[in-house]
Amino acid sequence: MGKVYDGIIGVAIGDALGVPVEFVPRQELARSPVTGMQGYGTHNQPAGTWSDDTSLTLAFMDSIVHRQAIDHDDIMDKFSRWLLYGAYTATEEAFDVGSATSRAIMNFGRGMDPLECGGVSEYENGNGSLMRILPVAYYMKKKPGILLDEQMDIVHNISSLTHRHPISLIGCGIYVNIALKLLSGSLALKEGIRLGMEEAFQYYIRQRWENISVYGRLKNIKSFADLPETEIRSSGYIVDTLEAAVWCLLNTNSFLECVLKAVNLGDDADTVGAVAGGLAGIYYGAGSIPQELQAAILKRDHIEKLCTELENLL
Repeated sequence: MGKVYDGIIGVAIGDALGVPVEFVPRQELARSPVTGMQGYGTHNQPAGTWSDDTSLTLAFMDSIVHRQAIDHDDIMDKFSRWLLYGAYTATEEAFDVGSATSRAIMNFGRGMDPLECGGVSEYENGNGSLMRILPVAYYMKKKPGILLDEQMDIVHNISSLTHRHPISLIGCGIYVNIALKLLSGSLALKEGIRLGMEEAFQYYIRQRWENISVYGRLKNIKSFADLPETEIRSSGYIVDTLEAAVWCLLNTNSFLECVLKAVNLGDDADTVGAVAGGLAGIYYGAGSIPQELQAAILKRDHIEKLCTELENLL
């Protein structure tokens, strides 16, 4: 398997590890931490079940593969198939559906332009676009020499399908930029994160995006990494999710250590696990992920097939 699989299986494993303990308080997980794949719990799903994080990531990948391009209408069509018919799910059931994502898909069903479907309220900055944005980084490999402005436009449009507020656009932009640095394969983890973050901040400051200030703690990677766990929030707010994922990457030394730290932060455990797992998978590679974790993922053959198809396209 190639680089696409590295990141996408990372998303799926982080997601599936977190599903049974979503909404469980951190204090409770400190007493009984997640140490491997387990079933049932919060959503009463069998072990290895992934949620909307992975489903929407796979739907997005499927669109890129079959359209061989970014086609916003087609992406939303596939998101609709997930929501209405359980496509791209582990158990033929869409569960744990975010309200903003659901509203956006319904807007599309009513005939709204896909780029106007996402909410623009400050209260609609959940992590629903961040959790599925990683395939954009792979798509960028198909466009060598792309300018940062064009790259960010593509990322922002993909976020806007469900989340259009600038805070959501910025979070996705930062994340994809970090992913691209790690995909180069030539940088140490902390250096890749620092450079990706620095480049993204410079872009948003140059473009006068005032909302970049909400991500201010990430500007200094060293001081951010040194924050105690009590200062890291793992709610469904996109800023909290991005911070938590980056903090876990900076404070661990392996894929497994990273995703377990992420899900054991509690609260929105599956999405923090998925977001951290995508970057950890890229950096450490699937070869570093315990085989029993990969084997536990439901419908892994489907994930592998899509990853291979996207890899071949690129």
